[in-house]
Amino acid sequence: MKLTDKNIEELYIFTRQHYVEHYDVQTELVDHLANDIEAICDKNPNLSFEQARDISFKKFGVFGFMDVVEQKSKQVGKRYRKVLWDIFKEWFQLPKLATTLSLIFLFYTLLRLPSIGVYFYYTIIGIYLIYFFTRCRILIVKHKRKVKETGKNWLLEDIIFKLASSNFLILFSNMFNIFRLSELLQKMQYAFLVAVFLVLLLLVGYITLVVIPNKSEKLLEEQYPEYKLV
Repeated sequence: MKLTDKNIEELYIFTRQHYVEHYDVQTELVDHLANDIEAICDKNPNLSFEQARDISFKKFGVFGFMDVVEQKSKQVGKRYRKVLWDIFKEWFQLPKLATTLSLIFLFYTLLRLPSIGVYFYYTIIGIYLIYFFTRCRILIVKHKRKVKETGKNWLLEDIIFKLASSNFLILFSNMFNIFRLSELLQKMQYAFLVAVFLVLLLLVGYITLVVIPNKSEKLLEEQYPEYKLV
């Protein structure tokens, strides 16, 4: 039995009905189901498409497609973290290392000034929060618009934009500890550690909110060869 285009479209609908929201995961499951259904129908020609589909689906067990979705999420999440780490390391290698060290030295110098050190710390955190929130809003709107226009939500793209946004929630939930960190400035020997913390915070924010989202098209094409055809 050879599945028709209508059958394939029905399988896409079937995966969405079973809580598979990402197009790339849907495509992988549809390809597996289609091959399995054809094999089942070859052995049992009297079965209908729906009957063969249900037999194939039962092979995924009690939780259906959830295990596959979880495995794919871990796999793609690992890919995202590797990209993040590779870009982060660049800031501690020449020529970007010079910029990183310059920022640490500048922050350290300003934090050590008795009259403005604490105010500078609060100003940097405040500016960071405002920019973080604004940028997150822009990314969320951009992602939702793209999904609506294309009708396709790719797992890696979802991770890129959602993790960037979730970082804001993580930061906001730790604001009490971050503001308490300013107490260390009362002991000037900790000013260097605070300066390093601020620079690392800025780097992670810049990479997750600007660099990786701007590279999302390239990353998607590398992850999904079929992305260029969509």
